[in-house]
Amino acid sequence: MSRKTGARQKLVVALDGDSLVRAQEMVELLRGDVVNFEVGIELFTACGPGVIEMIREAECQVFLDLKYHDIPSTVAKAVACATRLGVALLNIHASGGARMMEEARNAVAQAAGTTPPKLIAATVLTSMESLGDIGVQFEVREQVVRLAQLARDMGMDGVNASPLEIQMIRQTCGEHFLIVTPGIRMAGERPDDQRRIGHPRQAIEAGADYLVVGRPITEAPDPRAVVKAILRDIG
Repeated sequence: MSRKTGARQKLVVALDGDSLVRAQEMVELLRGDVVNFEVGIELFTACGPGVIEMIREAECQVFLDLKYHDIPSTVAKAVACATRLGVALLNIHASGGARMMEEARNAVAQAAGTTPPKLIAATVLTSMESLGDIGVQFEVREQVVRLAQLARDMGMDGVNASPLEIQMIRQTCGEHFLIVTPGIRMAGERPDDQRRIGHPRQAIEAGADYLVVGRPITEAPDPRAVVKAILRDIG
């Protein structure tokens, strides 16, 4: 996934659920308006690599959102497997540390064909409002920026971060660092289990490169209408 300027390229639809049939129906419904689809841990666990193949056969791109976090060698091997599946974007947890990110980056380079996927690091999940219960004494935004700096220094292409940290990351990590932002909600939509959320246009204007939207689209009575509303908002 290269950085593009069009609204259509900036939206990533997260395919929720555990059904390959349902995921394929959603891709077929939205592929005229959407280029990028996210495959998360529920769908990948239920359906395996077949869901990635299905999206690629629809001539769309895959963000494999599994947030790998393990010892460096295990993460590196998993990242190499994901690279060979032909995904365009994948992520690992920045909190796995410098060596884990370095080995993951090297695994992408070694396993990739002519177009390697972008490798980004998850900072702090958008469901979290504080870090005290896991023993981290920094305020959330400070921790997000610390992890983003570490990810940049270890050669990551960018990070996952909530709408609330976009400007700080952009100022700290520069214009060429990718920022992929979940926690996107239109005005009046329920937050679900997201806590650090923001509006599509606000996120783009703050400096996000990609917006990840799942349930507000996939659970809507008319998913295409929601997609078109978001595209108008960020267009």
